[in-house]
Amino acid sequence: MITMQRANCPGPSQDGPRYLVDRLWPRGVKKAELHLDGWLKDVSPSNALRRRYHHDPTKWEEFRRRYFRELDANPAAWELLLQAARHGDVTLVYGAHDAERNNAVALKEYLEEKLRHETSTVAA
Repeated sequence: MITMQRANCPGPSQDGPRYLVDRLWPRGVKKAELHLDGWLKDVSPSNALRRRYHHDPTKWEEFRRRYFRELDANPAAWELLLQAARHGDVTLVYGAHDAERNNAVALKEYLEEKLRHETSTVAA
């Protein structure tokens, strides 16, 4: 199962491997506080896409489409997360204030679709 957690919120003690999926370190958070298994900068949206979107809810669908294209072009960036999710829980840690529209939400959707596709291919 893939879960998400905002970096500024305390996390449960047993939520599987935890990966920060932002290009920038979350403001006001000390590195020792996050208890991460990794910081996957390359899985985050490009700086150009991040600046273009700039957390504007009206650009959410466009952001998702462009971000998914970036992810399609760079499977090495997200393969570790997919492998972890195949074997148990994994938590995507993010710094954005908007819990409904951020790169971790889009990344979770993207990875879950990959897992569904694997499951349907195996079942067929």
